[in-house]
Amino acid sequence: MSEPILKLANVEAAYGPVKAIRGVSLEVKAGSIVTVLGANGAGKTTVLKAISGILDIQKGSILFAGEAIHNRDPAAIVRCGICHVPEGREVFPLLSVHDNLMMGAYTRRDRDGVARDLETVYGYFPSLRLRAQQEAGRLSGGEQQMLAISRALMARPKLMLLDEPSLGLSPKLTQEIFAIVRRINREQGTTMLLVEQNANLALATADFGYVLENGRIVMEDSCARLREKEDVKEFYLGIKEAGARGERRWKKRKTWR
Repeated sequence: MSEPILKLANVEAAYGPVKAIRGVSLEVKAGSIVTVLGANGAGKTTVLKAISGILDIQKGSILFAGEAIHNRDPAAIVRCGICHVPEGREVFPLLSVHDNLMMGAYTRRDRDGVARDLETVYGYFPSLRLRAQQEAGRLSGGEQQMLAISRALMARPKLMLLDEPSLGLSPKLTQEIFAIVRRINREQGTTMLLVEQNANLALATADFGYVLENGRIVMEDSCARLREKEDVKEFYLGIKEAGARGERRWKKRKTWR
């Protein structure tokens, strides 16, 4: 069993007087995909911001590869091997696709390796090669998401933080993006921490999951077991046995009439 590459212990963080996460503890094993589920406002994005250094924590610790990284400068955390793909993509809209990708590799000095990785990301997302000289702001939402993921890959991260990669995308494109996420994990061995409101897709993609409510972890288990828990079925997967029985009864009554 691989050791955790990332470990949060009793982490608390706030926006001004508003406490966003309270005593959050979680682990991510090297080479795995871990997901954090929760409703809007549960604190999922805050967890990622705390890890990547965008938000300082007030209490607890964050260890990456055994080294404390909490409250470090975000640039230093990138150099440790953590890349954050933010909610809303946040590509550089006036830069070309190619220049956005080069921005992802700004900490690297291995020019040959950068060139090879550029070919790799174009292999994952061929449409980006076709638009390499186009301004990123003119891409579709799906292409911008592809670019955001590819930009992070250009840093050769050990850990990728993915915040709502399906946001605003069609179901078909969402499936394509997640297929590539799984492929990257399998082929590159990139560890991933995934925040995603599409619980069905997140649980089908990840190995292990945490459920966050009101800033606290309330449940954790393998994704296979989480899918079978009644609370997860009802509140996150939209499966409610009593409701299904009631619907069947309603249909029967309608037939009688």
